Amino acid sequence: MDQVRNSQIPWLIVGNVCLMGFAAWIPTYCVPPMEHIIKTEFLLTHTQTSLLFSGPSLMLMAVGFPGGFIADRIGAKRAIGIGVIIMAIGATLRGVATSASSLLAFTLIYGVGLGLSFPNLPKMISGWVSPNKVGMALGIYSAAMFAGEALALAITVPLIFPITRSIQGVFLMCSAPLVVAAIAWWILVKDPPHLSIERDPASRIGVSLYKVLRNQKIWLLAGFYLIMSFFYTAWVGWSPALLMLKGASPDLAGLMTSMTLWVGIPAALLIPRISDRIGLRKPFLWGGMITLAICAWVAMDVSIPFSWPLMAVVGTALTSTMPIIFVLPVEMVHRESIGTASGLVISIGMIGASIGPLVGGRILDLTGNLNLSLILLVVISAVAAGIAFRLPETWPKARNK
Repeated sequence: MDQVRNSQIPWLIVGNVCLMGFAAWIPTYCVPPMEHIIKTEFLLTHTQTSLLFSGPSLMLMAVGFPGGFIADRIGAKRAIGIGVIIMAIGATLRGVATSASSLLAFTLIYGVGLGLSFPNLPKMISGWVSPNKVGMALGIYSAAMFAGEALALAITVPLIFPITRSIQGVFLMCSAPLVVAAIAWWILVKDPPHLSIERDPASRIGVSLYKVLRNQKIWLLAGFYLIMSFFYTAWVGWSPALLMLKGASPDLAGLMTSMTLWVGIPAALLIPRISDRIGLRKPFLWGGMITLAICAWVAMDVSIPFSWPLMAVVGTALTSTMPIIFVLPVEMVHRESIGTASGLVISIGMIGASIGPLVGGRILDLTGNLNLSLILLVVISAVAAGIAFRLPETWPKARNK
């Protein structure tokens, strides 16, 4: 059945997956640049405001694993398609929120859709793309995702907010790409032929789920992703505040934080190709986390001018790990269980993504600075590097040596 997969990248499918990745996180990453505005308008603490950033990750944590399992049963197209509709509805409703509680409720609805869609996008790519091109295709998808996040960080305060003149207007504009992605998905995308739905007996479904849950490699990867996600969301979520504490303006702080992701776009495109070429995955994981530990330590005393290269190094390290994390479940389990395995990894990983901003906000509320948060990032990055050393090499050439 693998012969039906394209030897060349099917750009219609990959393009729609990239559009989904680009649009999915924009409603989340428009929050950090507006944190000071939201806090003032709704009379919130830093910790409470951070819930609007970590809320989607909380729902992704809750829904990601069952979302991946559902995709293995009903097909990736339908699971992702249902998810993007829910995302678009929740993100659009944020544009009419009149209180902090309603804004959070609509954010959580958006997060439910994210949980159905996000874990299954690698499954869709792996179904259409030949194994030797999966890494490259997932790198392209990762680059599109980082582009959406970076764009939201860079233009929310200097461009979108002055046009809309309200938080709700920003949220409404940021939901538009999701509406476009939902329409394009249902019109243009099909399930891969060799991943067509089989009416498996309940016993076979249970055995597949049991194998994933018993796979120690998947749990190690999930633990690594938990720590990496904690670093990622804590860094991106609170870098604008960190830079403003150092004297940067809100516009400059958002732009400088977006550098983390702009620089990551070429890294996301190149790293999977390099990984495929040399036949190794692990060095990009442990090497990235060691680099991040050093950067978090340096960030405590770095000046504003030197924050530009620091953000670039952090972006390269973070985005070097992300495509590798996406591709590893594809190489660790049988194709019929990819959605379940990816969902488990992402659900566990999103524990870190959901608590990272909350911890940073709490530390800022208590101490008035983020130094303790940065020290914590140093420690957990070192732990993640240790986990990466224990992961197996999954690239076929490495396994056969």
